[in-house]
Amino acid sequence: MSVELPLWRALTGYRLVTLCYALLLFIPDYRDYDHPLAAALYMGVLTLWTLLTWNRVTSAERCTRRFLVVDLGIALSGILLTGLLDSSFRIEDGAATLPSIWTAGAVLGCAIKGGWRWAALAATLVALANAVEREGLPRDTLHDVLLVWVASIAIGYIVEVARVSERTLAQALRIEAATRERERLARDIHDSVLQVLAMVQRRGTALGGEAAELGRMAGEQEIALRTLVAGGLLPRRGPEASAPDPAPAPVPAPAAPRGPCDLRALLAPYAGAAVSLAAPGTPVLLEAAAAAELAAAVGAALDNVAQHAGEDAKAWILLEDEPDEVIVTVRDDGPGIPEGRLADAEREGRMGVALSIRGRLRDLGGRAELVSVPGQGTEVELRVPRGSTR
Repeated sequence: MSVELPLWRALTGYRLVTLCYALLLFIPDYRDYDHPLAAALYMGVLTLWTLLTWNRVTSAERCTRRFLVVDLGIALSGILLTGLLDSSFRIEDGAATLPSIWTAGAVLGCAIKGGWRWAALAATLVALANAVEREGLPRDTLHDVLLVWVASIAIGYIVEVARVSERTLAQALRIEAATRERERLARDIHDSVLQVLAMVQRRGTALGGEAAELGRMAGEQEIALRTLVAGGLLPRRGPEASAPDPAPAPVPAPAAPRGPCDLRALLAPYAGAAVSLAAPGTPVLLEAAAAAELAAAVGAALDNVAQHAGEDAKAWILLEDEPDEVIVTVRDDGPGIPEGRLADAEREGRMGVALSIRGRLRDLGGRAELVSVPGQGTEVELRVPRGSTR
C-alpha cells in the first residue's frame, strides 16, 4: 500500500467532518448575518461541492491540479465573502468565517498532492484572505493561520520524503529481484554447462589430437562463462586462459515430483561406494520445489568433494527431520579448504558455494554453514525451515 493512501483517506474524512462543523456554526447564527440569504447560498454551494467531490481526494490520480485550484478558490471566496455578508460586530468579535476550518482541507490537499511548496503557497493565500477579511490579523486569527501554515508545510515535506523513500525501496526491490534471478540462472549454469565444459576440457586433454584442441576451446569458454556469471569482464584469450582446473562429471540431481515429497528419495541416488547416506526410517516430507533445491545444494556440495577432496575421499550425508526444520549435513575426510580460498573462488567466477549452495538455501529462507579445518575435511550444514517454498 502506498504511504500516501492513509493521508488521502484522512483528508476525505476531514473534509466531511469540517463541513458538518461549519454548518453547525452557521445555522444557529443564521439570522445574525447582514445578508443571511447570500450566506446560506454560499454554504449550500460549499455543501454540494464537498459532497459531490468527496471521491476526488481519495488518491493522487483523482485529485488533479484543476480540482485543487477550484477547491482553494471556494475556500478563499468564502473567507472574503464573510467580510461582505457578516456584520461588522461579529467580525470584530472574532466570529468564524463561513468555511471555518474547512479551509484547512483545501490547503492540506495541496500539501499532499504537491509537497511543501504547494502547501506554503496555499497557506499564504489563506493568510492574506484572512487579513483582508479581518482588516488585519488579530492574535487569535494569527495563531490559526500560523498553525495551518506550519502544519501544511510539515505534511507536504513528509509526503515528499515518503515518496522518495518509496521510490528508493521500489528500486531496491527491483534490484533484489533481478539479482536473485541472476543467481538462479548462475546456479543452473554452474550445475550444468560449466561442469560439462570442464569435463570436455579434461577428456580432450587426455585423448590428445583433435580432441585436445576441442578441450582447449571448451576450457576457454568455461573461463569466459565463469567470468560472466561472476559479473566481470571477459578475460583476454591466451595460453594462460586455456587450462582451467579439471573437474569431474557432475553428479546428476534427481528430478522432484509435484506436491510434498520424501526428501530421502531425492538424496538416495547420491549414495554410493564413496558416499554414505544416513536418514530417518520415516519419510521426511518437504514441499517439492524446496526439496529439489535442497537436493541440488547437496549435489553441489558432493561435486565440490569430488573435485577438490581427491579421488580417495569419502563423504557422508546425514538427514535430520526436526519439528521446525530439515537439516542435511554433508561431511568429507578430504584436506579441507584453505583460509580465503572461497573468497578467491568467488572472484574467479567459481560460484559453487556462493550460488549453488548458499544462494539456494537463502532463497528457501534457510541457511548454509560451512566449517572446514585444513587436514580434517569439510562439513556443510544445510538448514531449511519446515513448510519452506521456493
